[in-house]
Amino acid sequence: MTSEPIRDPVADDLLTPQNAAFIIIDYQPVQVNSIASMDRQLLVNNIVGTAKAAVAYGLPIVHSTVNVKTGLNKPPIGQLRKVLADYPTYDRTTINSWEDVEFRKAVEATGRKKLIMTALWTEACLTFPALDALREGYEVYVVADAVGGTSTTAHEMALRRIEQAGGKMISVPQLFCELQRDWKRSETVPAFMNLFIETGGTAGIQFSYDKD
Repeated sequence: MTSEPIRDPVADDLLTPQNAAFIIIDYQPVQVNSIASMDRQLLVNNIVGTAKAAVAYGLPIVHSTVNVKTGLNKPPIGQLRKVLADYPTYDRTTINSWEDVEFRKAVEATGRKKLIMTALWTEACLTFPALDALREGYEVYVVADAVGGTSTTAHEMALRRIEQAGGKMISVPQLFCELQRDWKRSETVPAFMNLFIETGGTAGIQFSYDKD
C-alpha cells in the first residue's frame, strides 16, 4: 500500500506538529479539586497525556497559571510540572488569560493560528480566551475530555458556546492520531504508543500496529 506524499504540514487543514500550538491554563490543585463534570483522576490522566503529546511532537506550548505570584493560589499539579518543567509559565490575575499582556504575546510569538486549548474551568478560563481567540482569527480546538467544569451543565454549556462561535471539539485519542497521522513517521511512533498506554486506549491500536 502506498501513502500519498506528506501534505504541506504548515498549510494542512488538519492539525500537525508544524501548524498548531498547545495552550494549557490553570491546572492547579484548587481548580482540579473543584471539577464535577468528570472523574478527576481521569481528567488528570487526560491532561497529562495531552501535555506529553505536545512535548513529544514539538508543539509550541503556552502554559498559564493564575494567582501564584499573589500567593492566593498554588502552582500547577505536580504531574504537569514534571511534564512541562522546561517551559515557562505565565502567571496572571485575570480570569480571562487573553486579557493578560504576557500571555497574549506568548501566543502570538508561536506564529501558529491553530490553537489546541485546554483549561480549568471550562465555563470561564477556557471559554473567555477561546472566544477572544476566535474573534481575532485563530482556529480553536478544545480537547473536550481534558477540560472540566464545576458541574456537568456548566461544562456542557461552555463547550456549546465555544462551538457556536466556531470552535472545534476534539478528544485526547483524536489529538494523538491527528498529530501522528502515518505509521511511517517512525520517530514519534514510540511516544505515540506510550501515550495510548498511559491514557488507557491501547487494545485496538496495539493490535493494528503489531500486525503492520
